[in-house]
Amino acid sequence: MKFLVIIPIFLIGFIFVNIIPYASAGVFDEPTLNVKDLVVEEYVSDLCCMITTMTFVGDDILFLQKSDGQVRLIQNGTLQTEPVLDVNVNSEGEKGMLGITSVGSSVYLYFTESEKDGGDALGNRIYKYNWNGEKLINPILLEELPSNIAHNGGAMVAGLDDQVYAVIGDTLRYALLQNKPIEWLDDSEIDFKDNGVILQLETEKPYFAMGIRNSFGLAIDPVTGNLWATENGDDDFDEINLVPEKFNSGWIVIMGPATEAELAELPGYQDYVYDDPEFTWEKVVAPTGLDFAQFHEINNYDNSLFVGDCNTGNLYRFELNEDRDGFEFSSDFLQDNMLNKNETMDEIVIGTGFGCITDIERGPDGFLYVESLSESSIYRILPANTVDSADSEGGGCLIATATYGSELAPEVQKLREIRDNSLLTTQSGTNFMGMFNDVYYSFSPVIADYERENPVFREMVKIAITPMISSLSILNYVDMDSESSVLGYGISLIVLNAMMYFGIPVLAIMRIRK
Repeated sequence: MKFLVIIPIFLIGFIFVNIIPYASAGVFDEPTLNVKDLVVEEYVSDLCCMITTMTFVGDDILFLQKSDGQVRLIQNGTLQTEPVLDVNVNSEGEKGMLGITSVGSSVYLYFTESEKDGGDALGNRIYKYNWNGEKLINPILLEELPSNIAHNGGAMVAGLDDQVYAVIGDTLRYALLQNKPIEWLDDSEIDFKDNGVILQLETEKPYFAMGIRNSFGLAIDPVTGNLWATENGDDDFDEINLVPEKFNSGWIVIMGPATEAELAELPGYQDYVYDDPEFTWEKVVAPTGLDFAQFHEINNYDNSLFVGDCNTGNLYRFELNEDRDGFEFSSDFLQDNMLNKNETMDEIVIGTGFGCITDIERGPDGFLYVESLSESSIYRILPANTVDSADSEGGGCLIATATYGSELAPEVQKLREIRDNSLLTTQSGTNFMGMFNDVYYSFSPVIADYERENPVFREMVKIAITPMISSLSILNYVDMDSESSVLGYGISLIVLNAMMYFGIPVLAIMRIRK
């Protein structure tokens, strides 16, 4: 039924192709990638209440709304109406709903709990819930942690062995676990624990890592099982760290690569060992979520770590070395694993325009999902050949997919179901679709690309094609099991849409002229 899209598209296409580039240039910043073999699409938009982190439970997404204490569910690219959990939180500053991850039907949740929404914080708590497919139930309290206005961390990730890791920042307090010299500590600082560390949940093991200023991202290498983390610096030196067990990240003495003088000042804590970051930005960008690519369709990115930030809206790609314990760079100035303030980021930036990224997760489909707090959206990154292959088979509803933001949107699914279950069941319908595809795919990629670049154009297309898609719902209530019924209902719908898009406007114009 994609042929009906041509009528409204042609009516508005010429106007917006010639006008919108000048009207909207520099106003709307849409996510874009600078490679040809990947594409980015808006998966779900208009999400509420400062979205932070997300996790997959099967094919569905659970994500957190920082400011109102709710966990929300996305199924088939559609946000469900009711929250699956609503808890009381204090969301002042960097408090609130902060971290979520899952292992099977077990879901781990990190948030700043209070007796009532907006009330005094009781502390950062980590609970384990059971997911029954509709709600999060049976909470079990695993950790009671300190909280403060900032540096609460909250990111969590499950290892290849299902061990769950959680990170908490220094909560603006500096003591033994922040490498403060013992002779500078008073009694209360020696006793203060559980901040600036990475924890292994549901074990009796000591801290997995210490000396962490603040982190918004943890990831597990799917090949080696190694733990990686981002770390935010103060006025300079943001980091990406490979985090082995008993790792000391160096704060408050060290941020960025250590000097000999700084190493000499590091007091040491038990057998925790310091190592330099695998990468450092001298000028802070506030790195956040990160994850490894494993696209099913292409292997170009099997050795890539994708990292987001909150300051610039950039998406970064880092190429792993052969041992997967560091990065490789082609630019000479990056051989020291640092980007200095006067150096270009061109080699490591793969995408722009994502706003304040808060999480990156690899879905069960192998695609990367990027969550943006500032844009209130979740974007999906997928290989371009997954779109191209659908197009070549006549399976890609390009214009509708670009209009509604996802190939899983109900409107797109409706078009496909009508095509597959009605038109393609008869010879005349099959013949028509074959002829139509030759015409449709000659112009639809241009329209779809332009929609992704110009939000105003996309909204106009949506207004134009929504009545047409609604009219197709008639076919859900009739039998199209013969050649004559396909021809009859097809012609009737063409006439109906012609009246909507041409007849009614013409009659209105004639009445106005009279």
